[in-house]
Amino acid sequence: MSPRPTPRPRPARRLPTTLAAATAGALVVGLASMPAHAGSGTDGPVGTVARTVGDARFVPGPCPRTADPIPELARARCGTLTVPEKRSRHDGPKDSTGPKGPKETDNPKASTGPWGHGGRTITLSVAIMPAESTRPAPDPIVWLAGGPGDDAVSEIPMALAGDLNRDRDVIFMSQRGTYSADPELTCPNIDRFNARALGLVSNAPSTGRLHVEATRACRDRVDAQGADRSAYNDIESSADYDALRRTLGVRKWNVFGISYGTHLALNYMRLHPKGIRSVGIDGVLPPSLAGGAVTWKAAREGFDGLFRACEEQPACNTRYPDLKATFLRLVSELEAHPITTTVTVPVHPEPVKVVLDGGNLVTWLTSATHVAAGVPRSIDELAHGNPRRIAEQLAGGKYSPQAIGRVAHGLVYGIFCSQWTPYESRADVIRGGREAFPSFPRSMLANAPQLAWLHDDCRAWDVPPAPPWIRDVTRSDIPTLALSGGFDAQTAPSNGAYAARTLSRSHAVTVPYVAHVVFADSRCAQTITTSFFADPAAPDTRCLAGLQPPQFEIAP
Repeated sequence: MSPRPTPRPRPARRLPTTLAAATAGALVVGLASMPAHAGSGTDGPVGTVARTVGDARFVPGPCPRTADPIPELARARCGTLTVPEKRSRHDGPKDSTGPKGPKETDNPKASTGPWGHGGRTITLSVAIMPAESTRPAPDPIVWLAGGPGDDAVSEIPMALAGDLNRDRDVIFMSQRGTYSADPELTCPNIDRFNARALGLVSNAPSTGRLHVEATRACRDRVDAQGADRSAYNDIESSADYDALRRTLGVRKWNVFGISYGTHLALNYMRLHPKGIRSVGIDGVLPPSLAGGAVTWKAAREGFDGLFRACEEQPACNTRYPDLKATFLRLVSELEAHPITTTVTVPVHPEPVKVVLDGGNLVTWLTSATHVAAGVPRSIDELAHGNPRRIAEQLAGGKYSPQAIGRVAHGLVYGIFCSQWTPYESRADVIRGGREAFPSFPRSMLANAPQLAWLHDDCRAWDVPPAPPWIRDVTRSDIPTLALSGGFDAQTAPSNGAYAARTLSRSHAVTVPYVAHVVFADSRCAQTITTSFFADPAAPDTRCLAGLQPPQFEIAP
């Protein structure tokens, strides 16, 4: 999950050692030359035929613009899906077939369903990466991006690096509001504020006021585009993906969601279960738990996993004894007496001011679990008066070009403020923080990691709450793989097993020694994932037995 409030973790990409990417011209494609892959019920390959179902229409066309070059798009079949910005009905799950949507039809010119009210429409970019196999399986995989607010198209390199398209086409659609959708509800002012906020005391009321000012400016930008802030949420996005499947003519597909994409997947599979063969979720965030309390719990579980690995490695434990106790002590000390330092980062021409207080130290470790090998040394250096490594990593992440102008904050707040804060009070967040970290000062507890000042921001964002059923657990017999990382400090290793309890045909797998979104960093996780889609009843988990902890850096 990569929420707007400070910090903004970016689980969708592998993190380099600087944490610089810790946060996530159109290419015209020769459609006629593409081989026919997944069965679509049409005369051509999936994504090459214009098709209308109800108020949704898919049209083949150029591949979307992207923030970074994606050479793989040269092989893609692309187009756009046009859908209503806000549908007239928000029915919850009714039965095993889900709420009643537009009638499915094989007629590309059909126009049926209850949504034809002539309202504002939005356009979502679609890219289909063909399978590597010459005899691909007929059921493609649709990829649900992290965030909320990341663009699925930007995550194509990660999916292909993990061989997800070995045997199946993989479909990427820019979720409503994201970078290559129209409207694009990014707010670079928020990203720039998050960078400048490194020089502020994290939990100071004055910082909170500036935080909310940035949110209001984003709200005004979204309103100026004519967007309906209440239409950017899991309910509408789930209907978008159902519409995509129908307009592509795909009878059955598989779903793979990472980070926030797991939150969307768990709602999608109960709202629109028809047509879903199987579901993979990696870095699990159940909608029934989402909010500040579970974020505190995630931080505790991920930190403990890393500290335990150091304790079990003789060289690490000897050089950095009582690492967990040292970290907890530093958090309390720095919250009371912050350290201010200045660092330089390659992407910023001027020196950067960083205030290391308890909140920023927790922020750092939440992302630094991705580069676990250097964590004990960094904590030890801080304990001995040298904050440079930690400050450089914080600044490198916030000032990275990948941290500016990429996240759709209009979608972020649409989800947080309609589906999370109406159903979790500040007292719930404080209680969750106290349970996870009893020694932390009270000044820290209301601002959970990744979700600082969230209730204040949501008052400014001002959208109505989603229906209460949005917080129900997902119950389903769709085969599901729930993947977690033992070092996951963003969505908690235990969340996978929690979600699996009410999924009758599920497999919950924890990959040890890996942080948030194991598919991005673990070849073993990639093998498990592809084997699951090949046979959802029996994923191959044998590789887990050979995994080893990282070799932690040992300072002289």
